[in-house]
Amino acid sequence: MEHQPPPFFRTGPTPLVRLLIFSTLSLALLVADARLKYLDTLRQVASVIIYPLQRIASAPASIVHRASEFFVTNTSLRTDNARLAQENLAHASQLQQLNALQTENDHLRKLLNARSRLTARTTIAEILYAARDPFSRRIVIDQGSQNEVQAGQPVVDGVGVVGQVTRVYPWLAEVTLITDKGHLVPVLNTRNGLRAVLSGTGNDGALELKFVPLNAEFANGDQLVTSGIDGVYPPGLPVAEVSNVERNAAFLFARIICKPLAGVNHHTQVLVVHAQQSAPERPVEEEKPFKAPPKKARRGA
Repeated sequence: MEHQPPPFFRTGPTPLVRLLIFSTLSLALLVADARLKYLDTLRQVASVIIYPLQRIASAPASIVHRASEFFVTNTSLRTDNARLAQENLAHASQLQQLNALQTENDHLRKLLNARSRLTARTTIAEILYAARDPFSRRIVIDQGSQNEVQAGQPVVDGVGVVGQVTRVYPWLAEVTLITDKGHLVPVLNTRNGLRAVLSGTGNDGALELKFVPLNAEFANGDQLVTSGIDGVYPPGLPVAEVSNVERNAAFLFARIICKPLAGVNHHTQVLVVHAQQSAPERPVEEEKPFKAPPKKARRGA
């Protein structure tokens, strides 16, 4: 029997046959995967096995990316923080100015409303500064004799009486506030019509009714308006509200504390009321000649 050695190169199917075989196998797998879903489990198993290798392969690039992102984010955060801090300061300043303008606008609206309610002619004045004396309650306004401001004219705001003009200069005027110690305002209780005299105490938030009998009907919450009997303040202007009533039988008069309704220490604009003297002048009292009492006769004369 003749024996032949094996060929040096193993021969198999031709490349064309291999192409056809693998193409057919690929098409069969595609159809089986698309129709019957046979390869989903195999795919999941392969992804689980390959995932650690993918993470290890992408770790260096991920570390470099995160480090660069950290430094970039830190720098941008510092820049944004500084920018936002500056914008916050600017906006806070603008907000404060806006609040101040809104408050001033509301006060001016109240002044215009009060101006429409007053029958007398009024002049809007701006408060320039307060008096330097700490024991007096006075302000200086930017309207004077050139604007027909005269001593004795009342000064009001959008709520009530602020004070009275006491000294006039050509372009300035000095106003004594109703809270000044010794300043008197004749008032009327709107609840029962009782008249009284309201005096300043030197404290911006307190006024006191003087010489009120113990049995006078004054109670907390009573509204006091100008009575107009002094010829200076027009009648009906709000002045104060009763806040505390103390009656002690050891004293002749009750102690009644009130709080002013007007902003005596607020705002920067007031109204000067050019009130007209509607009542006739007070009659001049005739001086009676002094008569010496008759001398008594001496005894034993």
